[in-house]
Amino acid sequence: MFITPAFAEATTAAATTDAAAAGGMGMLTSMLPIILILCVFYLMVIRPQNKRLQEHRNIINNLQKGDKVVTGGGLIATVKKVVGDDEIILELAEGVQVSAVRSTILTVRPKS
Repeated sequence: MFITPAFAEATTAAATTDAAAAGGMGMLTSMLPIILILCVFYLMVIRPQNKRLQEHRNIINNLQKGDKVVTGGGLIATVKKVVGDDEIILELAEGVQVSAVRSTILTVRPKS
């Protein structure tokens, strides 16, 4: 009665456009927590694990005769000979030598 039909149609069209824009923002708002969780998971879990794995690879690849190492079983030994890409000879005690796979070496102890 007080509003002309043309003005009412313009208001309805603007409301429809605003609702469509809000629908797009609603989807983004609902996806934001999932994206944040994935980012935090990457920064807190995946990245440090990859860094540790790369350091371990470098340690294994740079083994030399005379290095003191700790094996996966907790044995402390000295590298006697590097046989190949994946095998080394370790000396546990004087005259006691064992063959081990390189990947079982956990750490190289610092020389003192």
